[in-house]
This record gives sequence, C-alpha cells and structure tokens, in this order.
Amino acid sequence: MGTITTRDGTQIYYKDWGCGQPVVLSHGWPLNSDSWEAQIAFLASSGYRCIAHDRRGHGRSSQPWNGNDMDTFAGDLEALMTTLDLQNVFLVGFSMGGGEVARYIGRYGTKRLAKAALISAVPPLMLKTAANPGGVPMDVFDGLRAAALADRSQLYKDLASGPFFNFNRPGAKVSQGTVDWFWLLGMQSSLKSSFDCIKAFSETDFTEDLSKFDVPTLIVHGDDDQIVPIGGSALASAKLVKDATLKVYKGAPHGLADTHKSQLNEDLLAFLTS
Repeated sequence: MGTITTRDGTQIYYKDWGCGQPVVLSHGWPLNSDSWEAQIAFLASSGYRCIAHDRRGHGRSSQPWNGNDMDTFAGDLEALMTTLDLQNVFLVGFSMGGGEVARYIGRYGTKRLAKAALISAVPPLMLKTAANPGGVPMDVFDGLRAAALADRSQLYKDLASGPFFNFNRPGAKVSQGTVDWFWLLGMQSSLKSSFDCIKAFSETDFTEDLSKFDVPTLIVHGDDDQIVPIGGSALASAKLVKDATLKVYKGAPHGLADTHKSQLNEDLLAFLTS
C-alpha cells in the first residue's frame, strides 16, 4: 500500500497486490478501491500485479475542494502510472471508472497499455441530449444531487438495497452485508467530491475518447442494469471501440463485480491470457 502526490498536492492512495503483468483498476461512484477486492484477490492469486487507487475525494485519498472532473481524474491516473513506471498494463474501469479509463486513453494514449476493459461503464454519454436521445434525463441526476444534499447516507442505502444490485427485483435475495459494504465505502467519500462526480459521470461525453482506443478492449455489461442502461452505454461503446469484445450478462445488475464476481473474474482472466 502507498500514496503518490499529484501536481496540485493531492495524495492518491493505492493498493498494490501480487507480482507479474500489471492490472490497474479504477472504481465506480461513490466507492473506492476496496470495491475491487474480489477481482484483485483472484487476479493477484493468478499471477498478476493488481493496482487499484482511491480516486481523489474517495476512500483514503485526499479530499480536495477542486479537481472533481474527468480530466483531473485521468491526470491522477497518469501520475500513478508514471510514478510506478507501469508498462504493458491491463487497464480496467467500472462504471464511472470506465469513464476515467476512456478519458485517460483519450488524453494520454495507449503507450503504457496492453489491453483495456470497461465494466458496467458510463461511456459514451449517460445524459439524454438532442444528440443522445436514448440517454438518462437530467431530472434523474438532479434527483441524485438533491438526495445527496438531503441525506447522503440514506441515498447510499437506498441505492444499494435497490437498483445498484437489483435487490428491488421480484424474488431477489437481498444481502444485507453487501448493502452495508456499499454504504460504508460510499460514506468514506467526501460530500463535495461525490456531489461533483454526479456531473462528471453523467455529463462528460467520451465519444472522442473511445475513438482513440487501439488496444484489445473487453466490454462487460448486464442487460438489466438499472443504473447505467446497456443501450446507451455498452452497446453504443462496442460500436465506437475498434474490434471490441462485448459480453452481455443476462439479467445482471450494475453491481455485477459483486453479484457475478466469479463470472467476471474468469472473463477478465481469459481476456488477459488470450
């Protein structure tokens, strides 16, 4: 475990497990690197070096007032890559982290990368606009912002016990432990960063970034994702990323890194070794 310091003095925490080809993982909102524990433990045990950082404002990283935008997040990821001198990297992003991966490639290219993966990821654009009529309406994100200011703790409990893991579906078996885990990680983020990130993950257009992908890319998404609907995300991204491999998990929710962790772990390993 360690930290790096970015140009603006922000400390970014990261965990570094295992040895071998590096796998760098970028987490979703409003979580931190601990949300990757099932994947990190599996891949590290399979002979890979797994590095996962806490985004600024989240987990054990600094909580600065400014810089809660995709360009800065991508810059922080580049600082991590540069400081650790990582090469031949498999770069993986979940949800908002998929946006961070896309913006990283858009700004810094793929010189350090071997492959990439977008898991339940937000690109190319979540927000409904005239040019993106299949997106999510702005009032949904305004509702998230209002809920975050009114009672952020309850918001995270409601997300985890409902649409994030599809525990609101008929017949779903709710794991209280999973709900509590999501809440705990979410509450380790700062109010300012988690609030600003709603705009960052919903309004950032990654279309041009996706056009710059030139490494083998795995796209994984659940077809019952209630948070980031598959039509405007994975299905659209698969058309923009050259020679992408698309895997659709039938009935899977947004939080498939937990609910479908064995399937995801095996797919990540198979893609790594292919």
